Amino acid sequence: MKVIVGLGNPGQQYADTPHSIGFEAVDAIAAEIGATWEQKKAFQCLIAKGTFAGATVLLVKPQTYMNLSGDSVAPVVRYHNATVADLLVIQDDIDLPVGRIRIRKGGSCGGHNGVRNIIERIGTQSFARLKIGVGKERGNVIGHVLGKFDPETRKTMDSVVAEAVKAAAEIVKNGPDRAMNLFNSKQKGDQTNEQRQVGLP
Repeated sequence: MKVIVGLGNPGQQYADTPHSIGFEAVDAIAAEIGATWEQKKAFQCLIAKGTFAGATVLLVKPQTYMNLSGDSVAPVVRYHNATVADLLVIQDDIDLPVGRIRIRKGGSCGGHNGVRNIIERIGTQSFARLKIGVGKERGNVIGHVLGKFDPETRKTMDSVVAEAVKAAAEIVKNGPDRAMNLFNSKQKGDQTNEQRQVGLP
């Protein structure tokens, strides 16, 4: 079973904000596969289960608030006997421009407190991340990541979330290495040579 975690903050006040774009990505996956979210108080999260990219997947939205995401993710992974190789975390990244995504196979948290807490609770950095670029404002990082998207950026993020769903599907189906080759070098709206050849949008 694959475990796909979308990071964000619970509550309507944090919806439509950069820091909760991971929630939007797993919401989009759930909608695509017809999965329904259920509250799991024992794990402090919302969970949806279904078939995605040919595999059984568990979608997870921690409800602990961002900085304690690992308090939810680690018990979920252990309870379902998932391995680190089965885990994919979808997160926002202020160091990526708006409209870009980047896949990593592991490494440090890069200053992201939610990822930092997951690493601490799981005890390893060796899990895949799908980073969604949200940009940043110098001197006002907190205000930026917790502020609502403006209309123009909202349109861009809708497109990026759709791209992130495709990237997540590639990771689940063929692994992060192939997904990195297909998506990491792409600008928003670009196509890889392979996608042009097979006529994918």
